[in-house]
Amino acid sequence: MKIDVHFGTSALTPAELQNKVVAVVDVLRASTSVAVALANGARTIIPYDSSEEAITRSRSFEKSHMLLVGERKMVAIPGFDLGNSPREFTRDAVEGKTLLMVTTNGTGSLLAVQGVRDVVIASYVNFSAVLAMLRSAARGGSDIAIICAGRERQFGLEDAGCAGRYARHIAKRLANVEINDAATAAALIDKRYGDNIQRLLDDSSHGRALNEAGFAEDLTVCAAIDSYPVIPIYQDRQITKLGPERER
Repeated sequence: MKIDVHFGTSALTPAELQNKVVAVVDVLRASTSVAVALANGARTIIPYDSSEEAITRSRSFEKSHMLLVGERKMVAIPGFDLGNSPREFTRDAVEGKTLLMVTTNGTGSLLAVQGVRDVVIASYVNFSAVLAMLRSAARGGSDIAIICAGRERQFGLEDAGCAGRYARHIAKRLANVEINDAATAAALIDKRYGDNIQRLLDDSSHGRALNEAGFAEDLTVCAAIDSYPVIPIYQDRQITKLGPERER
């Protein structure tokens, strides 16, 4: 069984991932916002590559049942209902709604793996829930691929650290596990910071940029391990919560 970490999607194709269970990580902030939104009752989240496409697609939804959400360069897209701050995705705002989402890093990474059968959105806020799913898949012999969205197609410290935490815990007490060099490097980052996730996010270039842009409180939300214990599944072009109403 293999556990591979990938920094970005540029060298990957859906065909290479087809027989693997894939976890997409964008800690700051799309993965976190997805988990928060689903925990607070969002019906489904549909990722798009551009605001223009999302706006066009929104015309096929009843306005009262839909929200346009997302950011460019960290700030909310003009004309959208919400940005990409996890603090915005309250139950009052999102319950029962379909969210059409556009982000600088996260939604592009999801669209790059469109068509892969098993894709989960992973972060710190839903760590144990997603880990249980990935460990179950690994025990069944499935290979695991953890994809770090990074920041603007560059390496992101926060995503690497989160991927390393998943890789280390998936591999625990499992025999005959192979991990790639990127997974080894990511695990070292996770070991370096331990449970001080806030410091990891503060040290990352993306975290510093968010701090400077006035989103310091978002980092605190994103660093809270297991605060939103949901398993977001990306399948058939949409993200929904794994549970009684959505079986794999």
